[in-house]
Amino acid sequence: MRNLFFALCFILFACCAGFTQNPRQPLSGDLVIFHAGSLAMPMKEISAAFKKIHPEVNILMEMAGSVECARKVTDLNKPCDILAAADYKVIDNMLIPKYSDWNIKFGSNEMCIVFTEKSRYAGQINSKNWYEILLKKDVAYGRADPNADPCGYRSVMTMQLAEKFYRRPGLANLLTSKDQNYMRPKEVDLLAVLESQSVDYIFLYKSVAIQHNLKYLVLPPEVNLKDPKFTDLYNTAIVEINGKEPGQKVMMKGEPMVYGITMLKTAPNKLVAIAFLQFLLSKDQGIKILEKDGQPSMIPQQNPNFDKLPATLKPYATR
Repeated sequence: MRNLFFALCFILFACCAGFTQNPRQPLSGDLVIFHAGSLAMPMKEISAAFKKIHPEVNILMEMAGSVECARKVTDLNKPCDILAAADYKVIDNMLIPKYSDWNIKFGSNEMCIVFTEKSRYAGQINSKNWYEILLKKDVAYGRADPNADPCGYRSVMTMQLAEKFYRRPGLANLLTSKDQNYMRPKEVDLLAVLESQSVDYIFLYKSVAIQHNLKYLVLPPEVNLKDPKFTDLYNTAIVEINGKEPGQKVMMKGEPMVYGITMLKTAPNKLVAIAFLQFLLSKDQGIKILEKDGQPSMIPQQNPNFDKLPATLKPYATR
C-alpha cells in the first residue's frame, strides 16, 4: 500500500510538472488561442498541421492586436488557453504574474513600408526618400493603433528613429499627425485599405508583406527595429500607450522585435495547450512554418521565469 501511494504521488507530480500525456490517450477538446494579427497565416497553418496529428482537438482562434488580446483576459475574463503576442512585453507587462507564470520568446520581425504597384510614386520610393513621399499631400498612408497593437507603437518608434537617422527635426510629429483617419486596430486590418487603394502605403511587419505577396521597402537597420546591434538606439524611441486600468499610461521603449507566447493560469485545456506549444516551438514543426512565412526563430532565449516553465517546454528557453 505504501509503495502504491508513492507511485501515485510520483505520477501526479510528473503530470503537474510536465503535463505528460499518455500516448495511448488521444488529445481532445477545445483549445482557445488569442493571437496577434501578424500571426494569422502561420497560426492557421500550424493549427492545421497539429490537427492532422490530433484530429480530436478543436482549435478556436481569435485574432486581434496583442494589447487587445491581453485585455480580453484582464478586462473581459474570456477563457483562453494560449496567448501569442507580437511583443513579448505585452505578456510581461499585462499578464505576468497575475494571469500567467511565464513567457517564451520565439520569433522576430522588422518594420517596413508596404505598398502596391498602384501606389502613388511606387516607382520612386526608396530607403532615402520614403518619409518625403509619405508626407506628400496627394499620398495617404495607414498604420495600426498604438493603444491596441504593438505594430502601432512600433510604427511610431520607427518614425522617431527616422527623425534621428535622417537628421530631420520634427519628422516624427509630421508623420504621426498626418492621415490619422487611416489608423486601424490591428496591422492586418490595414491590408484591406491598401488593397482597396484607400491608402498608398502602410507601416507593416515584413512577415505579413511576404505572406501576402506585397511589395515592401526595407528600412535601414537603425530604423526597422530588427537588429540587436542597435538596441541602445532603439531604446531612445518611447511611445506612451494606455495601460491595464482606465486612465493608466504605460511607456513602451523601443527594442529589437521579439514575439512572446504563454499559457494562461486558468487555461481550460492545459494538457492540449502544452502539446500545441511543443509543436509550435519545435524546429521541424511550427518554427519551420513560421520561418517559411517570414518570421525568423529566436529559440532559445534567456527566460527570467525559466524555473516556472513546464518541464516539456524548458528545451525552448535558457536560464
